[in-house]
Amino acid sequence: MNIENKNSDVQVLKSIGERLAQIRLAKNLTQEQVAEQAGLGLRTVQRLELGATATQLSGFIRVCRVLEVLENLDAFLPPPPDSPIEQLKLQGRTRLRASGKKSPSTTKKSSSWHWGE
Repeated sequence: MNIENKNSDVQVLKSIGERLAQIRLAKNLTQEQVAEQAGLGLRTVQRLELGATATQLSGFIRVCRVLEVLENLDAFLPPPPDSPIEQLKLQGRTRLRASGKKSPSTTKKSSSWHWGE
């Protein structure tokens, strides 16, 4: 099943759990091995695979790390793009620093002025 907006929370959790179980089995790991390597209890891994709603996100992340699929979460929740305003501000320029005083080479040089002239 594809995970889509129209799916209920229970369906999404069940689908995620099924995928975790499939990946675990493909890696020929037992639930006990995953639990031990992730530093979790066996029951937590079982509940994740069942799609139980009372599991913690940190446990999910640990299991993903053991199964070597943590990087796939980047596709799940990609970083937001720069705002259009920021893109326009940076267009054609490479940002060198966030803020600060202008360097002396970029400021206008004024003519020398002396007292009594």
